Amino acid sequence: MHAVVRRYTGASALNDLLAQRSQEVEQLLRGVPGFVAYYAIRGGDGLATVTVCDDQAGTQESSRRAAEWVSQNFTGGSIGAPEITEGETFIQFSR
Repeated sequence: MHAVVRRYTGASALNDLLAQRSQEVEQLLRGVPGFVAYYAIRGGDGLATVTVCDDQAGTQESSRRAAEWVSQNFTGGSIGAPEITEGETFIQFSR
């Protein structure tokens, strides 16, 4: 599996937008081939999102879709490009 973490700073308004339009974001990302999971983490005025897919093609497509969605829908100010960490997961466990 592959994962991509996108970290935004100064993202309070983006946090609010994602919360308000979570169903739209879910629909957008569930359509990514090989989609496994998505998490949005609010940290003060920061935001981190984590997308997990079966392979790198999925995480790259999720990043493309996320960037397009933000550019089309975020009008509450300016936000810089996220810091992105992407790669193959090598340790996996859950409850």
